[in-house]
Amino acid sequence: MNDLGMLGRVVSYVEAARRISASDRAREAVFRCIIDLLGAAAAGVNQPGVRAVRSTALATMGAGGVPIWFSGASSTTIGAAWANSAAASALDLDDGHRLARGHPGAAVIPAAFAVAANTGASLDEIINAIVIGYEVGVAIGAARTSYGNTGTWSAYAVAATAAALRRTPSDILAHALAIAGESAPNQLFASAPTPRLPAPEGSDVKEGIPWSVVTGLIALNLAEAGHTGPRNILDSVRHYRFAEDFRLGADPHICKAYFKLYACCRHIHAPLDAMLQVIEQNAIDVSTIDLMEVETTNGALRISNRTRPVNIIDVQYSIPYCLALAALSGPQVLLPLMPDALGQEGVVKLAEKVNPSLNMDFDARFPAETPARVSIIADGRRFVSEVTTPKGEASNPLSWDELEAKFRAATRMVLSAARQEDVLKRIRTARAGDMSALMTSLVSS
Repeated sequence: MNDLGMLGRVVSYVEAARRISASDRAREAVFRCIIDLLGAAAAGVNQPGVRAVRSTALATMGAGGVPIWFSGASSTTIGAAWANSAAASALDLDDGHRLARGHPGAAVIPAAFAVAANTGASLDEIINAIVIGYEVGVAIGAARTSYGNTGTWSAYAVAATAAALRRTPSDILAHALAIAGESAPNQLFASAPTPRLPAPEGSDVKEGIPWSVVTGLIALNLAEAGHTGPRNILDSVRHYRFAEDFRLGADPHICKAYFKLYACCRHIHAPLDAMLQVIEQNAIDVSTIDLMEVETTNGALRISNRTRPVNIIDVQYSIPYCLALAALSGPQVLLPLMPDALGQEGVVKLAEKVNPSLNMDFDARFPAETPARVSIIADGRRFVSEVTTPKGEASNPLSWDELEAKFRAATRMVLSAARQEDVLKRIRTARAGDMSALMTSLVSS
């Protein structure tokens, strides 16, 4: 496949990686991503936008034997993967990756589980497919010459994941990847550089991840049926720039995924941690705050940052509102984020006192890091946080116990305590080597 340029190298990697067992390190990373993603999906399963996708998936893709997680319904491979991806990405609790500046898990894991349900894949095959999906998606996302929301590159990841499980021949896989890449959601409005005038209204479309799952799976079906794609797509120097020593699989990207403790954009996490730190350390009375100055990166300034959000998605992309909400109600209000967070005049009033600004030194460390520093002026005094990076990064990871605690907190409003513990038990069983119990447990609501 080397005559196909960069795409041929991706295909060769998928062909080789699906035949060998993932390393112990990558295997553990897979289960960390699974527990985190299932928690995000359960937390988001009853959101209005998710319900809309679920009903549309059932109406258009039909019924089938693949579970739509935590809903009691089931659909076809594509219908279930679509609905599960929508739930996983709805509340912005899903994992992410610094290099790609996006969220591979909400695309890869729903696709892997849905395809595996029909192929009868073994645990090792599922693990390999997930590792492959993260590797391909993150590598291509990171190679883009301009920023693109997750949906612009995650269709590649989905096609690679599904092809690994289906043992798709290399010539068909090449066309599937090309079709996926060229047909992926364009996200031109949401991915546009600043200044974005107007800033995109918060909506359930968000980063286009669920639709990229549909695109990636259909791309594979199309290629298997004889449809073709532009196989030189990754050689476009206008759109992609790969390193000369580019190599997939040497240091698995899945091992460097980050996990979230707040249901909001990752750009907001470092400012949140910094603000909470400085309030606690100095016992600041929030009612006395006159101003909060947030030094951050350019990426954080390109999100909408509305002080008066009109919907939950607006909240997910607002540094001022999230900081004000957490200052007044505590960080637990963001795990998960619920509709009653909207329309709080006290929060709006404090949000209007939050001033995000660019720190060039911090920006030079982005996207490898997302540092922030918060200064609070209260009662005539200035209090300054340390330079802070968010917890949950690969360099500051959550422990397994912390991931389980996140699962319980995130799902407490939709799952009973008994149901929570049952799912966690089945995840532990899968981690120990038996995935069957987990796959069957996801059928029920």
